[in-house]
Amino acid sequence: MTPQRIQLRRTKGWRMPPGTKSVARPTRYGNPFVVKYAVTSWWAEGPDHRGHPRATKTEAAADAVGLFTLHAGRVADDADLDALTGFNLACWCPLDQPCHADVLLEWANP
Repeated sequence: MTPQRIQLRRTKGWRMPPGTKSVARPTRYGNPFVVKYAVTSWWAEGPDHRGHPRATKTEAAADAVGLFTLHAGRVADDADLDALTGFNLACWCPLDQPCHADVLLEWANP
């Protein structure tokens, strides 16, 4: 079965499924680029105080993943990626939003 992304939860009794590794912050695989700071304007509905359009949360998440891809692509170590090969990867990002775990899944399982 192909490894997939799992959303971490704080629900009572929830446990990571077997064969899953966390790639959330503060693990060595966590995305150092925070979604709310990934774009110049905070994501929100409506324009900012100057009338400029703001990024949506999805756009901000995509920017954070893009920054991670550029950064991690420069410092990625094959040994680090080998440790993720064949495992599901868990992060806090909603499953319908862009996430750096998707990038790691592609890199570790070509």
